[in-house]
Amino acid sequence: MKIAMVGSGYVGLVSGACFADFGHDVVCIDKDPAKIAALRAGVMPIYEPGLADLVGSNVRGGRLDFTTDLPSGIEGAAAIFIAVGTPSRRGDGHADLSYVHAVAREVAQHIKTPVVIVTKSTVPVGTGDAVEQIIAEAGPAARFAVASNPEFLREGAAIGDFKRPDRIVIGTDDPWAREVMAEIYRPLFLNKAPILFTSRRSSELIKYAANAFLATKITFINEIADLCEVVGADVQDVAHGIGMDNRIGGKFLHAGPGYGGSCFPKDTLALLKTAEDYDSPMRIVEAVVKVNDTRKRAMGRKVIEAMARHLGQPASALRGRRVALLGLTFKPNTDDMRDAPSITIAQTLIDAGLTVAAYDPEGMETARALMPEVTMAKSAYEALEGADAMVIATEWDAFRALDLERVRGLLRTPVIVDLRNVYSTQQVASFGFSYHGIGRN
Repeated sequence: MKIAMVGSGYVGLVSGACFADFGHDVVCIDKDPAKIAALRAGVMPIYEPGLADLVGSNVRGGRLDFTTDLPSGIEGAAAIFIAVGTPSRRGDGHADLSYVHAVAREVAQHIKTPVVIVTKSTVPVGTGDAVEQIIAEAGPAARFAVASNPEFLREGAAIGDFKRPDRIVIGTDDPWAREVMAEIYRPLFLNKAPILFTSRRSSELIKYAANAFLATKITFINEIADLCEVVGADVQDVAHGIGMDNRIGGKFLHAGPGYGGSCFPKDTLALLKTAEDYDSPMRIVEAVVKVNDTRKRAMGRKVIEAMARHLGQPASALRGRRVALLGLTFKPNTDDMRDAPSITIAQTLIDAGLTVAAYDPEGMETARALMPEVTMAKSAYEALEGADAMVIATEWDAFRALDLERVRGLLRTPVIVDLRNVYSTQQVASFGFSYHGIGRN
């Protein structure tokens, strides 16, 4: 079956490569000639473990191709997936659907055979209705159906998530569209991946509801961590204890500096805007967004307070001191810096008069443009040299087994602020560090 994937960003590229690996004939379409040229040369626009090998093997197998020419790319396709960006719209936080609508208008002019148009992008409730109307008006002779098929890919584990999904959600009331979508995902039947067919609007809302709930779990355990610190409890024990309840589950109960990335920040805002438009307030999600935003700056203040306490000086006396910030991306195994807590943490430290040296295994290039006042080091140990505190902001594997004796020798002041609870208190204390985790004493 031929599949056209319009948009070759994170979702489009991963989805297209995986569909090709299933045996489908996939064409990924993008307006950026430089991106398409790079993809044809085997250069990935994003860092995702295993993606380069997956793309390369399917290109060599003749199942995956890239083009800037939409008419030829969609010709003969049984399904056209729309996988373009839906960033937060400036001013009101609503999802910017201009790219989705533009694709719908362009596709409508070139449909020659019956086709299912699939919104893979994360879109608000009612977007499928709008896409259907746009295509009907722009291409009145087109024979088509519109379906919703939200993605549930975790950055850093996207290929596994696609091939071994918890569920596949498909929103359409059209029997023919259901048949086409079922055939597209038939290779996953062997993995017993459950397919949930719903109405289009329910499918669109499932994606936002899922992300809002996960963001709520993260924010909840972060507030529990704050309480643990003042009452003398350990948040890791608390999280483990409540996570053993099958009704709650242990995933997304890891205390840290707040969520970031391409999904949770913009999707919670978009959900709030949808709720506002329909006069159905979502007070819990409102609180989640507010708490998460304030937490990131609070983590910067936590670093300052830890340094001041160890040195026995007021925070104002720390001006000129240096902090080594390890980990910049919003999570490990990605180069994504969007809404990463490290950005706000670094800025809080700089605003307080401190200097920051940073290192990240994959996010340095993007980080340079976002954090111009931060010195980028070539390694974790280079960032640590002469610093007055080591701060772990992202739990990359490379930071889990640092040579603590070497770290102790490089730091001018033996302060560790572990915002991901990578190390145990006893372990670092034996090297003479002043250690500060999240939700611990």
